[in-house]
Parts: sequence; C-alpha cells; structure tokens
Amino acid sequence: MIGLKMLPRNKKRVILIVGPTGVGKTSLSIDLASKINGEIISADSRYLYKGMDIGTAKPSKEERNGIPHYLIDVAEPSETWSLSIFLERTREAIEKIHADNKIPIVVGGTGQYIRALMEGWRIPEFEPDEHLRRVLNDWSEEIGGMDLHRKLAMLDNDAARIIDPANVRRTVRALEVIFTTGKRFSTQRLKDGPAFDYWVIGLTMDRNQLFKQVDDRIEEMFTRGLVDEVKILMTKGYGSDLPSMSAIGYREVIRHLKGEIDLEEAKVLMRKGTRKFIRRQANWFKASDQGIHWYSMDTDPVEMIITDLERDGEKKHADDE
Repeated sequence: MIGLKMLPRNKKRVILIVGPTGVGKTSLSIDLASKINGEIISADSRYLYKGMDIGTAKPSKEERNGIPHYLIDVAEPSETWSLSIFLERTREAIEKIHADNKIPIVVGGTGQYIRALMEGWRIPEFEPDEHLRRVLNDWSEEIGGMDLHRKLAMLDNDAARIIDPANVRRTVRALEVIFTTGKRFSTQRLKDGPAFDYWVIGLTMDRNQLFKQVDDRIEEMFTRGLVDEVKILMTKGYGSDLPSMSAIGYREVIRHLKGEIDLEEAKVLMRKGTRKFIRRQANWFKASDQGIHWYSMDTDPVEMIITDLERDGEKKHADDE
C-alpha cells in the first residue's frame, strides 16, 4: 500500500484514469485500487443507469473484487443526470473517501465529466423554461438531431465542439441556455480551478489492436444476452426517446427489435459508432497533454504507475520541507 508520506501534504490527492473505450480502464483501476488502498468513482455516464449492464460493459460486483465503487447503478434509465449533479455527487464521494483515509480513483470515458472535475467547472444555474425546451425538442424531431447540432454550431461553435452531435439532450440544453440568457453557452462555464491534487493516468493502445478488442467485446455482449437486456428495458417502458437508451448498443438493438435492421447490421453500426466515439474521446485528452502521465497497455503498467506515484509523492514532500 502507498503510505500517507507518498501523498501531497497541501491538497488531497485524487487519481484520474482516462483513455478510450475498451482500452482496459476498469480492470486496471480495480487492480490499482487493491494495491494503494483506493476506492473507485465512475465517471462514465452510461454506468449510472440500473439494468443497463451488458451494453455498457459495466463491471459486475464479482469483477469489482470487493473494491467500493461510486456512481454505478444510481439512477433509473428514465432519470436525467446533468453535469452539475455528477460534479456534486463526485465531490461528495471524494470527500468521503478521503475522510476514510483512502485514495479516490476517478475512472471514466466521459471526457466532459473528467475535464469539468479537473478544472473545477461551475455550471450556470437558471430556472428551466419548460415551454422553450418542448419547442426545441419538437424542432429536433422536425429537422433531426444532427441539423439541430449544426444550428448550435452557428450560434456557439465552442459549445458544439464539446457536445456529441448524437446527444440531442445536451444540444437542446445548450440552446436553452443561449436563448434564456442571451449569452453563449460556452462563455458561462466558469472555472474555479482544481480543488484537489489530481494525478492523471492516460492509457493508450495501438489503434488497430484497440478496434479489435472493441469488436470482440461487442460480440461478447450479444453472447451474454444484450438483446434480452434491451427487451427487458423496453418492457419496463424505457424507449429510444430516453437519453440513456440512445447509448451505443441500445439504440441499434432497439432498431433491430423494431424490425428496422437485422442483427448483423446492428453489430456493424455498433462497431462504427464505437470507433467514432473513440475518436471523439481523443479530443478531450491528447497525447501532447503534459499534465497526463501516459502508459501503454501493451504490457501491464500497474507497477510502473505505483512507482511513479511514489516518486511524485516523495518529490512533493521534499519541496515542502
């Protein structure tokens, strides 16, 4: 276990693990947590939802190896989690883990969540305009989510760059803020700066090998029963109109169950969608970012990570003396 002397004195340490979907963040985080007295906070927006296990590659309770996990299975698929809720709940979890003299490890592929936490974003608060929201949702149905995203880009290109065009809910949210306040959404995202001592681990892998692993994982999802999982969710009334059910895998299987596409086409679309998602993830955390400690997953990097953490802690203690 890493001792307290290996941690910075002034700000409490939080370890962040970033990297593309399928690179192995989950398994590495569990291994690392078991060796440094850590607990894990999920920063994956898909892990929030109960009953969405196979299609999100959510770690089972057995796979978690007794390591406490936060922000997994905390919402029904019909619930909407905003970025501000995520930040509030994550900061609460970090404080609790620190109070227990353990190390928080925040893990996830939702780049906006991680970046907002690192930079101390403060999300603008205002009374929602339900009528305006309905108008914007109706507009998106009329012209399509992609065209609505293009409208956002015309008004606020910086906001459009960080919002996934497939995420209609966030596009609508940004437009709602713009039309309500008369200001660009991107200019209202205030930053308080880091609240903790963040040590960021970036995981990399040869792109072709990563795509192969993703393809294999998609096949495994169907073997494990992804179609039945989606059937159960639809039986409970969770349909494609929900933001949660628009996640890769769920939207394709819903189309298959509706008879719009066959199973093989659903798999092809999942593979294409995942590749696009991986490329978008790379925009949040670039290899040139010197604030990230990058490790290749070609070999298990856990021991190297622990060594680097110890050296960094020793250096910061020496600087304080």
